Amino acid sequence: MEIHQKPIVKPPRLAPGDTIGIVAPASPFSQERFNKGVAVLQSMGFRVFFDDDLFIKQGYLAGTDAQRADFINRLFADQEIKAIVCARGGFGAMRILSLLDYEAIKKHPKIFVGYSDISALLSVLDTRCGLVAFHGPMVTTLADAGQETKEAMLAALTSDVKLELAPANGRVIEPGRASGPIAGGNLTTLCHLVGTPYAPSYRGKIVFFEDKGEAAYRIDRMLSQMKLAGCFEGLVGLVLGSFEDCGEFDKICRITSEMFKDAGIPVLAGFDIGHGRTNITIPLGIKATLDADRQRLIYHEPATV
Repeated sequence: MEIHQKPIVKPPRLAPGDTIGIVAPASPFSQERFNKGVAVLQSMGFRVFFDDDLFIKQGYLAGTDAQRADFINRLFADQEIKAIVCARGGFGAMRILSLLDYEAIKKHPKIFVGYSDISALLSVLDTRCGLVAFHGPMVTTLADAGQETKEAMLAALTSDVKLELAPANGRVIEPGRASGPIAGGNLTTLCHLVGTPYAPSYRGKIVFFEDKGEAAYRIDRMLSQMKLAGCFEGLVGLVLGSFEDCGEFDKICRITSEMFKDAGIPVLAGFDIGHGRTNITIPLGIKATLDADRQRLIYHEPATV
């Protein structure tokens, strides 16, 4: 069932001097890397706000579920906060999906950035709130991010330009051209949403996947599960980001080709999106055209207003 809210809500774009709030929806993190990442955001011209409770550790989680959800709810409601960037992924985001105040988030749309396990949050902000969210670097990954990653993040969050992306090491798995809203993120995380009330519909959409540390047979297993569950029915295009520490990229491409060879959709691999050293920020929820033959992903409109 399609549960996407219309119309799409674009968050206000960032301006110099705006305040970015930091949340930790998943795992705890290194304070040293956190401090370095905060310095990067400040060097971009932004103020940074975070609560001292951000550093709470409860086993493999950054505080209780209630605490982690409350941070997000409070920062969305705070009019001084113009954007929210996650500290780290890891695991834990899907545990708080039922605790988010989606009505309040709809009333206070703002930029929200993260990737990996945070894909669960990016997905529900799209499906439950119609909010354009951003798959991009987190505070701890900004600590050692390259210039291309930082420039792409800044451009996506502050510019009124329509983004056009080309894969660094493009590989056409299936040729063709298609248009639709962009959805997706971390394959493992999104696979684990299947069968829950928070599973998105990919009908009519261009989906991208990325992952880290998953053997080829596990990539196969997750794609097979999603296919058997009907997740890919009506899909119009597929983009592959980085698959760090997942074995030979050729094998990932072969698995994808076998899975989608009869789907009649364009499939393009090789984008620097995900867990690689370069992690290009991309908006989710707005329309783009995937032109596999020209190896381009071309957005139809800016992601912010």
